[in-house]
Amino acid sequence: MKTLYISDLDGTLLKSDERTSDFTNSVINRLTSKGMLFSYATARSVVTASKVTSGLVSKIPLITYNGASIVENVTGRILYKTSFSPDQSREILAEMLSCGVYPQVYSYIGGVERFSYIYGKLSHEHRNFIATRRGDPRDNPVKSAEELVFGDVFYFTCIDSPNRLEPIYRRFCEKYKCLYERNDYTGDKWLEIIPKGISKAGAALRLKELLKADRIVSFGNGLNDRELFEISDESYAVSNADSRLKETATGVVASNDEDGVAKFLLEIFKEDI
Repeated sequence: MKTLYISDLDGTLLKSDERTSDFTNSVINRLTSKGMLFSYATARSVVTASKVTSGLVSKIPLITYNGASIVENVTGRILYKTSFSPDQSREILAEMLSCGVYPQVYSYIGGVERFSYIYGKLSHEHRNFIATRRGDPRDNPVKSAEELVFGDVFYFTCIDSPNRLEPIYRRFCEKYKCLYERNDYTGDKWLEIIPKGISKAGAALRLKELLKADRIVSFGNGLNDRELFEISDESYAVSNADSRLKETATGVVASNDEDGVAKFLLEIFKEDI
């Protein structure tokens, strides 16, 4: 029986300093070199995920953008991706603008991944986020709203006040996949919109098929991991997880700051580090 192990990143595999520890890196690198099938599933892009997991040098596939794409860790080759239709992109943008919200829009332009935004129109909180992405090769500031939806659009991100974001969420929560949450690190309210049917769970099942695995064992900490848990043969919440997620889990492992996922894997594979 081939088992695919899939972990959430923020709050699960990453410690509170937003990095994978040397211990976790060592464990996963060693076990994958011996044949363990491992991936992580995150809302992050491969660029930002690779930075916070820089010690993971194994050739492992990554589930990024909450399941909108699957990418090879080493080569960056896209194994799977999805996008909105042009009409859908324009519809979402028009609603956001009518609410006074200017998004950050992720797309493939000429086959190259970019994120576009109008800096002067972003909220203060969103400008702070953009500042953390200086030097990112995907950075694409634009001057007009029309330019925001150039190319194959697959992800909208908004960081703004609840009174502006909630009407957009209510408008699209049934039509598209909407993630409306508070950021784990800053406390800012985020609204992210991706095509309907896209999820970490769906990407995990695709990856299971690609790798010809028989089972999935997953790890997570937030309610956005619940769908992933539902399709897993076993699921484990870290001890710092939302209590509602713990109720759905097979079991609970040590917290992210205690390298809970890595220690669980060591126990399963009877390895010593």
